Amino acid sequence: MFEFAWPAALLLLPLPWLLRWLLPAAERPARALQVAFLPRLKRLDSEHEALVHAPRSAAPLILIWLLLVMACARPQLLGAPLPPLSSGRDMMLAIDLSASMDTRDLELDGAASDRLSVVKHWLSELIGQRGGDRLGLILFGDKAYVQSPLTYDLDSVSTWLNEAFIGLAGRDTAIGDAIGLAIKRLNAQPANSRVLLLVTDGANTAGTMSPIQAARIASDAHIRIFTVGVGAEGGGQSDLLSILEGDSDPASDLDEATLQEIAKLTGGDYFRVSDSAALQQMIERIEQLEPSQRADRASREAKPLYPWPLALALLLSALWSSRPVRRRMHA
Repeated sequence: MFEFAWPAALLLLPLPWLLRWLLPAAERPARALQVAFLPRLKRLDSEHEALVHAPRSAAPLILIWLLLVMACARPQLLGAPLPPLSSGRDMMLAIDLSASMDTRDLELDGAASDRLSVVKHWLSELIGQRGGDRLGLILFGDKAYVQSPLTYDLDSVSTWLNEAFIGLAGRDTAIGDAIGLAIKRLNAQPANSRVLLLVTDGANTAGTMSPIQAARIASDAHIRIFTVGVGAEGGGQSDLLSILEGDSDPASDLDEATLQEIAKLTGGDYFRVSDSAALQQMIERIEQLEPSQRADRASREAKPLYPWPLALALLLSALWSSRPVRRRMHA
């Protein structure tokens, strides 16, 4: 299907004739010198004027102008209709990469596994079910970083998540900064689709913004936060080893009260993920979110054609400009 992307440019077609009609004619300066071959020059001048004003000689100029205006209108060929994007949510995932995420107190496929590996496993499943949504990824430790902006490319988000490792963003936990960065990324999105899924296994120990303060700002921005506390309740084998070595119990580091308050302030929910049943409950709850209603506008792949009339206009202009040179060569 052929169409002009900017059809209003075709209104420029009568511009040269309008200018010729509206602007006064240029005045010719009087000749001050008298030369012996003046009659011959007058004859050549009159022949040149007749040539310029002849309809046939003006045809190339008219054609050049038509081609330029056509190029400005941007002709294009439209292909088959592309499938419209599905309406969905805009969701940022904020993942804790602090040192405590290396604790091996959870099970994955029947074997003991560290917390981050389990988080990667079930988040990959969650990402795979988010067809039609735009997802973004924030990784945080001492500081928070955007690993992926909001995108429909869910495979890339899953890849970047699986490439994350403990300590990539520092060894501590800046929950407030992670929420603040998510607010910055989600604030420009529709109010009914601003969602943050915050995954951590500890308490806020770093950063410049407190989690509760950040949650209040998120609430004012209509951002719903789902908080997820990771870690087996009561600790595991490696937790016991840590206690015997004089370290604190990793399971007790989780600040559930703050995570619950964050979810409450923003209209979200708090989940404690310690087994597959809790994970499934969380996924089902997120599935109940109302999707944002984006307009499903039909679109087509467009192949631009404007280089062709533009190139032809430039070629004709070059040939027209070279006429005096060719005439002098043949004289």
